Amino acid sequence: MSFWIDTHCHLDAQEFWPLAHAVRARAAINNVVHCVLPAVEVGNFDTVRELAHSTGDSYALGIHPLYVRRAQDDALDHLDAALAQQQGDPHLVAIGEIGLDYFVPELCVSPQRERQEHFFRSQLKLARKHGLPVILHSRRSVDRVLKALRDVAARGGQWHGIAHAFNGSEQQARAFIAMGFKLGFGGALTYERALQLRRLAASLPLESIVLETDAPDMPPHWLYKTAEQRAAGAAQARNEPAELPRIGAELAALRGISFEELAEATTRNALAALPRLRALVHG
Repeated sequence: MSFWIDTHCHLDAQEFWPLAHAVRARAAINNVVHCVLPAVEVGNFDTVRELAHSTGDSYALGIHPLYVRRAQDDALDHLDAALAQQQGDPHLVAIGEIGLDYFVPELCVSPQRERQEHFFRSQLKLARKHGLPVILHSRRSVDRVLKALRDVAARGGQWHGIAHAFNGSEQQARAFIAMGFKLGFGGALTYERALQLRRLAASLPLESIVLETDAPDMPPHWLYKTAEQRAAGAAQARNEPAELPRIGAELAALRGISFEELAEATTRNALAALPRLRALVHG
């Protein structure tokens, strides 16, 4: 039997409430044995922690770049305190979701550009301080994210963690891999038009890849409804962690390997990226 780890799932999102546990149960039926639940702001730290404990999953604490705009000036102090308070919690496996986002126009100009970069670098330093991996967001910002990682680690220092929703070049992919990161692939690779992403998913070293849904976001092609379909009344289907094995099947086909081989490899890679997972998954 093939088992899967969803390395990035926002099970606490409002789209899943009040049925988050039913969503998680559907994933379990599909052999998704573990989900990693990243926080996005101070206000949902307790939610992801409590949900991870109730489902037997894991969580990460961090301030997402899209939420930096509304973060209080003491948000980083709250994160530092939360990491110290929960340092003995085996369900806490990383700092995340953190990073940079240069897709949203207002985040690309002052003062928000500098503010999100300050938050990102500060959270990387907290990861070093607390000895935790990082879960990275790098939408249209891969080179800047890589520079910050190099600057904070210094002298070729290594990292543990995941470059979530990777969608960069092969050179950028190999730069992340050289630093110690795994690359997160999900529903985006299921679209035939995503030529470069599919090529990278097929050709990068298997030991560098983990799977994720980013649920309820990043739907695979079989859930996606076009603007025309939505205008005609079709509802946009909701992505769930239960979709992970089907995404895995598409990746296995791209790579020309068996479903079982991919499941085993991506599970092993997730445990390497987030070392605290091992005790939770193999208990």
